[in-house]
Amino acid sequence: MADIASIELIEKLIQFDTTSYKSNLELIEFVRDYLLSFGVESQLVYNPEQSKANLYATIGPQDKPGVMLSGHTDVVPVTGQNWHTDPFTVVEKDGLLYGRGTADMKSFIAIALAFVPEMQRANLTTPIHLAFSFDEEIGCVGVRHLLTMMEDMPLRPAMCIVGEPTSMQVVNAHKGKLAHRVTVNGLEAHSSLPHIGVNAVDYAAELVVFIRRLAQDLAEQGPFEEGFEVTYTTLHTGKIAGGTALNIVPKQCTFDFEIRNIPGQDPQPLFERIQQFAITELEPQMKKLDASCGFEFEQLSGYPGMFTPADAEVVNFVQSLSDVQGLKKITFGTEGGLFTQRLGIPTVVCGPGNIEQAHKPNEFIAVDQVAAMNAFMRRLIAALS
Repeated sequence: MADIASIELIEKLIQFDTTSYKSNLELIEFVRDYLLSFGVESQLVYNPEQSKANLYATIGPQDKPGVMLSGHTDVVPVTGQNWHTDPFTVVEKDGLLYGRGTADMKSFIAIALAFVPEMQRANLTTPIHLAFSFDEEIGCVGVRHLLTMMEDMPLRPAMCIVGEPTSMQVVNAHKGKLAHRVTVNGLEAHSSLPHIGVNAVDYAAELVVFIRRLAQDLAEQGPFEEGFEVTYTTLHTGKIAGGTALNIVPKQCTFDFEIRNIPGQDPQPLFERIQQFAITELEPQMKKLDASCGFEFEQLSGYPGMFTPADAEVVNFVQSLSDVQGLKKITFGTEGGLFTQRLGIPTVVCGPGNIEQAHKPNEFIAVDQVAAMNAFMRRLIAALS
């Protein structure tokens, strides 16, 4: 029955358009009511505007630490993507389930929910906790409200499984991320008189080149962390805009850059080197003409890397539940680093689907990945009963 319910719940959850700029309350309230129909009460943890919520629930003994299954309910936009089907209606073709969020990561949530009746029937001696968040896709924003609630809990989960798509392989490490927006304020002038203006685009370009050279140094000199596809910390400028017309010295330019750090490297000193170069090397040149010129830095998002030792209990336990052997490190981020950093909960990432399908048009999950996750859930329930 749970196998059928898994597909039905995937179909149901995909129907909720929980793109990050929208509310997830309709989905969360559906999950709350679904759990309540099996006698499981939930706690909702809202954002300040009460427009979005995390959900936390426990099945089994309430007075023991247990295993937490963690997933995010939001999805990335479909705007501008060439979808062959309605992205918010699951379509099955050739053993694949198409729809936004099938891989990343509503299928994991749906399968966990499908097994709630079996959890309730089992004589669980160790509880299973469900933790579903919002706004993960824009920088692990929503889960921080949940973490604040959990910090005050008398008992926290003993371990956590984040169900991001790993094709059911156990992941014990991922990189962290720190993203900033830089605003460069210059001084307008006629382009025939550039010497009386301060070209914001030029100074932005100098800082972008500095970031690129810093990235090259890291690629050549490290530090390195073996096991990652990209074994060093990377820096990347992804967006830039500035100027109003070709015959005007640009007054302003903005660009966004990110640092994706290996778990053992703190990204803050790298950011400070970039900021220091702007303030000490570039700003004095700008301010010679006008004191209002200079750089502004705004943090857009950030989350820590995750590293769980290969011999940790959670690693061995989750490996015993999966058919896919071996450990893996991933370059994309999850909420796992926050669970470890803020709450001290040993965490791994393991879930159905492939990250290569995430964020793309015609996103899909293979039906055999759903079956593999179903088998994983049965082993989990048996192990905790």
